[in-house]
Amino acid sequence: MANNSVKVFLDKQEYGKDRVRLLKVHRDSKVHRVDDMTIRCLLSGAAFTTSYTEASNKAVVATDSIKNTCYVLAKSSKNVDTIELYGSELGNHFLNTYNWVENAHVTIIRHRWARMNIDGKPHTHSFWRDGEETRQTDIWVKRGPNGQRTVEIKSAITGLLVLKTTGSSFEDFVRDEYTTLAEAKDRILSTCVDSTWEFNVTNVQTSALMSTLSQIPFNQIYDSVREVTCKVFAEDESASVQATLYKMAAQSIENWKWLHRVSYALPNRHFFAVDLSYFRGTKNLAENADVYQPLSDPSGLICATVTRAPNTTARL
Repeated sequence: MANNSVKVFLDKQEYGKDRVRLLKVHRDSKVHRVDDMTIRCLLSGAAFTTSYTEASNKAVVATDSIKNTCYVLAKSSKNVDTIELYGSELGNHFLNTYNWVENAHVTIIRHRWARMNIDGKPHTHSFWRDGEETRQTDIWVKRGPNGQRTVEIKSAITGLLVLKTTGSSFEDFVRDEYTTLAEAKDRILSTCVDSTWEFNVTNVQTSALMSTLSQIPFNQIYDSVREVTCKVFAEDESASVQATLYKMAAQSIENWKWLHRVSYALPNRHFFAVDLSYFRGTKNLAENADVYQPLSDPSGLICATVTRAPNTTARL
């Protein structure tokens, strides 16, 4: 039996449509482009409380309607190739259309397609899946006072798998009774990069929101962060994953005034030289190593966030 003296309340709530699959083909020239996305749109606000506590659907926008909105706006929007702008447009639409929606949370995953090269030339309308790397964004559009909006945007690279065969060491770490790992002056370094960077746009009039956001070069910033990640990874004489991570994040913050915080999560994917001395004394350790066993689990995991210091400026 229920204890009537126990009081409960709805603490948090949001609902919407998840895993909306959408492909848009841009045919504005003979060279086609594609945007392949997975979208999640979640709505919240005090008006939705009664749908949980009183079984009332009076304020509920059907999740099927939310799905359809993604397709309708993708047809008319000029922002689909910039997922931060398209996601902000979606979130702003829900607040403009339903005046009881207080917050819209839009997540977009953009799946990577690379243009095919046929007979040495880029093909105009054929593509191939370039690994499992994705570009992502999380957008929160919030209703503010006096017709204003606040937008929080977190953009990301996920699943960028990289490897280099030299230029990495790991030495002078703590050695105690639990240590079996040998120091390495030169080793394979591999990781699957997840990186996130943040934007905040506060107290903007609703009518000016999209024009304000369009001033941020989201696509250029994404390309730049990806290029910096790969360049630092390739060229750094890495003393540790930690040291390389810090250089990646610091460089992007130095490059762009829009970036104040950059985070990385880098799992250290291990490759151990196989001891072949059991087979006629074959040498395959230390400087003789060229045959390795990849081990994905367990892996080291290095995470950090680098933040811009006050009163410092970026190049752009």
